[in-house]
Amino acid sequence: MAPPPEPLISKEQLRARVAELGREITLAYQGEPLILLPVLKGSFVFAADLAREIDLPVEVEFLGVQSYGDDTVSSGVVQITLDLTRPVDGKHVLIIEDIVDTGLTLDYLLSLLRARNPKSLRVASLLHKPSRMQRALVIDFLGFTIEDEFVVGYGLDYAQKYRNLPYLGRLSPEAQGSS
Repeated sequence: MAPPPEPLISKEQLRARVAELGREITLAYQGEPLILLPVLKGSFVFAADLAREIDLPVEVEFLGVQSYGDDTVSSGVVQITLDLTRPVDGKHVLIIEDIVDTGLTLDYLLSLLRARNPKSLRVASLLHKPSRMQRALVIDFLGFTIEDEFVVGYGLDYAQKYRNLPYLGRLSPEAQGSS
């Protein structure tokens, strides 16, 4: 059996940063209604915690995408697994991502959503790996910048495992080989 992932960002650090992000988002929208758009599956824990820290009228829609499958490297091909159930035209939309590494998925989502004519479209991401970026993108609200390592926990997974860890951890090569 593989050892548990080595902690990278503690649950206390996550809690504090998510609260700060909630305050930043609340100030940025100045009382305007906001549609939170978590990208499933990885952002669901972050999105739930973040939603409770935003002091605005919010609606929640979900968008499901897949680009990793059960691997540790993005395939570069984005598959929509769940689309929006209501229109977003004329509304403020905040995409909530778990991690931006290559930027390919986010670039695709931004193009897809811009075509739906939102009033504004911004991005909140828990994590960013700048060393892997292939597309220049703006992350309006960022939790943490990390090195190029595979992380799990707090909603992020490897082959659907580890999502329920209360912290973000580094996945060891041994754990990657034991799926």
